[in-house]
Amino acid sequence: MAEEIKKSEKEATKKPATKKTTAEKKTPAKAEKKVETAKAEVKKETKKAVKATVSEEVVAKATVKYARISSRKVAIVANLIRGKNVDEALAILKFTPKAGAEVLYKLLKSAIANAENNNSMTHNKLYIAEIYSNQGPTYKRIRPAAKGSAVRIRKRTSNTTIVLKERA
Repeated sequence: MAEEIKKSEKEATKKPATKKTTAEKKTPAKAEKKVETAKAEVKKETKKAVKATVSEEVVAKATVKYARISSRKVAIVANLIRGKNVDEALAILKFTPKAGAEVLYKLLKSAIANAENNNSMTHNKLYIAEIYSNQGPTYKRIRPAAKGSAVRIRKRTSNTTIVLKERA
């Protein structure tokens, strides 16, 4: 009895075989292609809209490349001023007795000038949105050592970037 039920289910699920003409075979493929192209266009439009909303936010940048100081030394001072107002950050950098403070002081002044002149941002509303220091190329030098050997000296450089934004 179970076998009869299975056979009847199989027969019910079978579809009658119909022959399609060549025109009928091509139309679904064309329709699918049109749907795919429409989906691709919608994706492109949404990407453009997302880019437009991201690019509306005005930022000012300044970068110093190949500064002859280790990025670790710069990062110590950069952590002090991250997220601060520009005037407060300048005061901190002016009185910080670290080697990276001088590099960041000049860089911050350059970023402020870029913000005011290129993007017409107001000085009082500016704050440090991002600041990071990455390792640059390392200069390798050789120093003579005992018994005719040589010791390698690594002179490290850094690439530092400051991004300024306006507070709302």
